[in-house]
Amino acid sequence: MAFIQTFIKSLKAFVLNLPMLLSVILLTGLFEVFVTPQMLASLFSGHAFYDTITGTVIGGTSVGQPFISYLIGGELLNDGISYYAVTAFILSWVTLGIVQLPYEYSLFGSRFTLTRNLLAVIFALLISVATVQSLTLLV
Repeated sequence: MAFIQTFIKSLKAFVLNLPMLLSVILLTGLFEVFVTPQMLASLFSGHAFYDTITGTVIGGTSVGQPFISYLIGGELLNDGISYYAVTAFILSWVTLGIVQLPYEYSLFGSRFTLTRNLLAVIFALLISVATVQSLTLLV
């Protein structure tokens, strides 16, 4: 009996969240169709600091599956974009989610959502710099 009640509560929660979930899925699809790696590459300046910030912002506002970020990251590297920018882009693509903020807020609340995203931005910047510095030590 408890199983049926739990199932009904879960189903109601799913139905209530379905419009927001569908919106996120639709925005993800639109982004993947209309934004190309070449369009993203045109936004980088070649300066490590600015490219790291730009990569974080672009990755955080981009949406899609994580494996797509690796493909785009490879294309950006082929276009001559710095490791700083590509690393920040991939990290923020996977950990940030500006498009998903309303949905995350509705599920977890403002304090959790803002804290998690703020920490994700900080760590995307720090880890991208640390990654590139580690690579320079190895080469």
